[in-house]
Amino acid sequence: MTLVQKTISPRAWAELLVLSLIWGGSFLSIRIALDEIGPLTTVAHRTGWAMLILWTYVILRRLPIPKEPRIWAAFLVMGLLNNVIPFSLMAWGQLHIETGLTSILNAATAIFGVIAAALFFADERLTMRKAIGVTLGFFGVATAIGLSALMQFDIRSLGQLAVIGGTISYALAGVWARKMMGGLTPQVAAAGMLTGSSLITIPAAWFIEGPISLTLQPDTWAAIAYYAIIATAVAYLLYYRVLAMAGSGNLMLCTLLVAPVAIILGAVVLGEALPLRAFIGFGLLALGLIILDGRLLKPIQNRLRRA
Repeated sequence: MTLVQKTISPRAWAELLVLSLIWGGSFLSIRIALDEIGPLTTVAHRTGWAMLILWTYVILRRLPIPKEPRIWAAFLVMGLLNNVIPFSLMAWGQLHIETGLTSILNAATAIFGVIAAALFFADERLTMRKAIGVTLGFFGVATAIGLSALMQFDIRSLGQLAVIGGTISYALAGVWARKMMGGLTPQVAAAGMLTGSSLITIPAAWFIEGPISLTLQPDTWAAIAYYAIIATAVAYLLYYRVLAMAGSGNLMLCTLLVAPVAIILGAVVLGEALPLRAFIGFGLLALGLIILDGRLLKPIQNRLRRA
């Protein structure tokens, strides 16, 4: 998971901001859908509709579709790690905590990603700079959750821990993608992953939460359309465009921009009010991500070398 940094063009900046706005809005849309459907059904809609859209894109672009059973097995595991587990845990968590807090804790994905990469890849060792960034990130998460929440350990505490569990699953998905899914067209990889996800989530939702009804309230359908079509299918395509233009290092900025969008939407639409510790925790987490990114430290390092 080496961070490749490039100079960001105005067009890349614009698309990076659009991607951040899209993903920031996904937390609100999921919370709206949860008022009528269960967490697993929410995820089944998300992966199912996004899968259909991405395969339509792949077919129209005539991209090569893999035929090896090994790759399709990898899609299944990738779908479990990158969609089924984190989407389900975070959707359940949002039933018990604010959307803004969910987005703050979700930003810890990059922190756990660095740790997972260091554990599984020899070329991703934990340097001093990374260790400092990870430590600050952990302090940020702990501050956002609050020690009192862990001591009481009520349903709200479980909701926060569920979201953290989702971020750990995201980190493991990054390891799996690097080991097993190299060389695939990104759009095909995303479509295959969502296929693996849907093969799990649709039967699971049907069995646990009952038959998946298509007779839903208009605002529920609007929410599903947003988080499945815009925040998943379209966002994946936009993500790979930004990745090609700006590099993976600059995409870390998206992690910092998503949370404020979700916090503002939660406050304006749902009337959420986060405790001060959540903002302090996000500040520490953001500082940790900036240190992991490293670019702001380069001028200081250059001055020290010249001195």
